[in-house]
Amino acid sequence: MATDRFYDEGKKVYFAKGCNGCHGVDAKGLAQYPGLAYRPKAFLNYKLQRYRKKIADTQQAQLMIPFAEHLTDAQIQRLIIFLSNYHEEASHQTIERSIKGDGGS
Repeated sequence: MATDRFYDEGKKVYFAKGCNGCHGVDAKGLAQYPGLAYRPKAFLNYKLQRYRKKIADTQQAQLMIPFAEHLTDAQIQRLIIFLSNYHEEASHQTIERSIKGDGGS
């Protein structure tokens, strides 16, 4: 199905462009950076198109310009499909681990 392929392509763009560095590997946001998963397609398109045109409403949003200014229309559409239809995969879920020292550290 084309939608599945576009979702996978959007996921690749998300990680290749480093979006996960601020918005998280699950696109749910980190610290002061907003979550992008499940956002409406129109909202994502509006924001990405503005950033690509070097338009930002806040100083923090200006950080997005270097990431978005070279995106192609196809990359933006794939990102939108990935983010608006985000679903977690079992292989990417957080695994709880016990953190124990070795006693000598």
